[in-house]
Amino acid sequence: MRLDVVTIFPEYLEPLNVSLVGKARARGQLDVRVHDLRQWTYDRHNTVDDTPYGGGPGMVMKTEPWGDALDEILADGYETGSHGPVLVVPTPSGRPFNQELAVELSERPWLIFTPARYEGIDRRVIDEYATRIPVYEVSIGDYVLAGGEAAVLVVTEAVARLLPGVLGNAESHRDDSFAPGAMANLLEGPVYTKPPQWRGRGIPDVLLSGHHGKIARWRRDEALRRTTHNRPDLIEHCEPSAFDKKDREMLSILGWEPDPEGVPHGRFWRRPEGVEE
Repeated sequence: MRLDVVTIFPEYLEPLNVSLVGKARARGQLDVRVHDLRQWTYDRHNTVDDTPYGGGPGMVMKTEPWGDALDEILADGYETGSHGPVLVVPTPSGRPFNQELAVELSERPWLIFTPARYEGIDRRVIDEYATRIPVYEVSIGDYVLAGGEAAVLVVTEAVARLLPGVLGNAESHRDDSFAPGAMANLLEGPVYTKPPQWRGRGIPDVLLSGHHGKIARWRRDEALRRTTHNRPDLIEHCEPSAFDKKDREMLSILGWEPDPEGVPHGRFWRRPEGVEE
């Protein structure tokens, strides 16, 4: 996979040289190229922004540097044999980035990231390239950062670990929280390793039992418990068929109940704390 990142802060992308992504680069599984947008400016101040039409606070990134940069990157890629480019635009107003989208992007051979600063990029740039290649506008959360470089790091790591050969164990990502294809997307439960005692704290006996069925059940129950505590919305959106008899028993203990009359398709719901019938 080829990744191009255009930014005014190339040093922000240094983490792409370490950990899984760095190793994937070293092995040739990822061809990562970071470009300084100011290379495509032609005034002595290397200007990449200007005041917004219509007034308002902040500055807007100019069309010319972005257009020239993207044209040159695309031309270089095609000339060197790259194909199937998509534009990935980090923006708070984009589509929420999740595991399903990470899988979708991992199947693309060439990603071009455009992390913006200030108030964002002149919209005409995005509209122009949307007529040439697919464009993904993505948001990594409901908050605003100073720029999109952090989002590039998040998306790149989520995508890179899905590429064949990047993880040591090819099956590792299949049990991830939010892994697509699961009937119920639950958060993973707690994990433990040696030593068996640490500062007076042990590990659950079931994990030492060697009974694979009981261990699997414990992990499932802990996943239901953690999801209930941290992301109850995931359970609310699950189809009832995603839960077996043991799941339903645990959900009942955790305060959930099916409500075929009040909830669409009989999905599980939980009364808010402090609310009486």
